[in-house]
Amino acid sequence: MPYQFKDLENSCHNEWRAYIEHSFVKQLGDATLAPEAFQHYLKQDYLFLIQFARAYALAAYKSPTLSDLRHAKEGLQAIVDVELDLHISYCKEWGISEQELANLPEARATLAYTRYVLDTGNRGDLLDLHVALSPCMVGYGEIANWLNGRPDTIRGDGNPYDAWIAMYESDEFQDAMQAEIRWLDERLADVSPSRFEQLTRIFSDATRLEIDFWEMGLKGSD
Repeated sequence: MPYQFKDLENSCHNEWRAYIEHSFVKQLGDATLAPEAFQHYLKQDYLFLIQFARAYALAAYKSPTLSDLRHAKEGLQAIVDVELDLHISYCKEWGISEQELANLPEARATLAYTRYVLDTGNRGDLLDLHVALSPCMVGYGEIANWLNGRPDTIRGDGNPYDAWIAMYESDEFQDAMQAEIRWLDERLADVSPSRFEQLTRIFSDATRLEIDFWEMGLKGSD
């Protein structure tokens, strides 16, 4: 039976749920997250996005087909031309200037996760890289959907983090998430059990590093 992305999620069920349902996420949905924790997360997420863009540039280099190259180019362009500008504007609303963002040091959790993704892409192939990226690309969309499905989530003016949820529940992001899942499903369908086991380890490692990123935000740790 061909493998699919959902098999990666199922293979790391406990880690995946710990990431999707992390206390940072719950508090964000409940509007109880400390503002300084969210600000710290926003700053580090800006640095993460820059490395994420580099990962898509690496994906372009690793692309064996024109279709893959276009897919990587679209991802890179979306981050550099759209997402980073939106993030900078959003940070300004939270009192974080572009100059402050430019001078930030990377927290250890940011370094660990982003360099793991880039190292995985450098030593592996395009599928390795996309699997390492998928907890972010797919996970944030699933988090928005999970938040919207729980009764304790507060939406609208009563939640200062509502705009964050709205960003990842948007049709644009959800469509990008589904496109990434389709891309992964097409390639996972052809892998052997031993190759799937290798990819499972990458997915598990990346998911655990995402959990550490939430922890970093929650604790304000460097």
